[in-house]
Amino acid sequence: MRRRVKGAIVGAMSEPFPPLRNIDAAPVEHEGETFIAIHDPSGYVDAQLMLSAPAFFIAASLDGVSDTAALQASFRTQFGADVAAAQIQEIVDYLDDNGFLLNRQFEAIQERVDRQFASTKTRPAYLAGRSYPEDPEQLRAFIDSFFICEKGPGSAPGEVTGDAPLPGLIVPHIDFHRGMAGYAHGYGQLFARPRPEVVFVFGVAHAGAPVPFILTRKHFDTPLGKVETDQEILTRLEGACSWDPYEWEGRHRTEHSIEFQAVMLAYHYGPDVKIVPILCSCFSMEPGRPEPAKLEPVTTFLEECRAIVAEYGGRAAVIAGADLAHVGKTFGDPFDIDDGVVADVAGRDTEDLAHIVGSGIDAEGFYASVMKDFNERKVCGLNCIYATLKTLDGTVSQGTQHHYDYAHDPNGGIVSFASVTLE
Repeated sequence: MRRRVKGAIVGAMSEPFPPLRNIDAAPVEHEGETFIAIHDPSGYVDAQLMLSAPAFFIAASLDGVSDTAALQASFRTQFGADVAAAQIQEIVDYLDDNGFLLNRQFEAIQERVDRQFASTKTRPAYLAGRSYPEDPEQLRAFIDSFFICEKGPGSAPGEVTGDAPLPGLIVPHIDFHRGMAGYAHGYGQLFARPRPEVVFVFGVAHAGAPVPFILTRKHFDTPLGKVETDQEILTRLEGACSWDPYEWEGRHRTEHSIEFQAVMLAYHYGPDVKIVPILCSCFSMEPGRPEPAKLEPVTTFLEECRAIVAEYGGRAAVIAGADLAHVGKTFGDPFDIDDGVVADVAGRDTEDLAHIVGSGIDAEGFYASVMKDFNERKVCGLNCIYATLKTLDGTVSQGTQHHYDYAHDPNGGIVSFASVTLE
């Protein structure tokens, strides 16, 4: 006798189970036991599931071709014990009910979310109420505290000085709670100078896409007001793309690397500044990952960015919302974090930043430095920092580092970041 449950047939003649979707997973401790927490990095489902190690093994084995018998055999090899078909089905149903399987049920969720996002003229503040306060007054007070926190600059920006905006800025995109001092040191420098008319914001497409840059015309909602995108500049950038720059626009919906910068800009400027939000994905899918200077789609796009900034005659700014190293078990490394690991990371970060800090900014040197060990530290801001430096080529000649730090990931790892001004 066979029983079909959500597309799977349980019994002697079973069909393969749907594959597990791309997920983020990390070990967590709860009441003395280790569980695996999984969540959806693309943000199509909000649930975070806690799985035991055996349950996670079953989940991770869902490859789209394995059926009940195959999973039972794999489980027996791994744990030296048997698992009942009903237990496997229970795990599969749990994943399916929460949208973690790649099947028609998830496709319906994805289509509904994408359609809703495509129909809006603004990008909602996805992390408001999750990562930072949704109430405007509470959020403003929260950001005020960045400037006087333990590692902060000590005070909020004072009187505006100089006759032109700060041309360029590298700041973190880690969450505000862990990166507040980094944001304060960087944005304090930006806010102490005259307001730019437009700000190019290069962020990281953490969910990835098979194109180098992803645009959006949507304005960015924040609890402190709407930050509008510059529609004319976006039209010009579209002409520099040999790909559809909006095909993967949905990546903007949940991406924090630009959202946090929009919040900081709204905090100080309100609606009085426009942005050009650009997510940087993988520059090349080719084997060996050739340097970006040899990739015509990348160079053509960034040359147009550079030309636009140059036309503003010093009235534009360019920001890279970029973290540096991601090291530790939560990022796939086999080792724990100790003082030696921290020192090694800081040493390599310093080596990379030496191509930016000081006189003679070298975008190609920075990229080569990060990649000389094939980006072993997983510097997620590599491409958006490179894009920022190339956009400012000919405009800036000196970088000043105002802050460097690292933050612990709660699941075992560290993330490093720096605040650097480009003059």
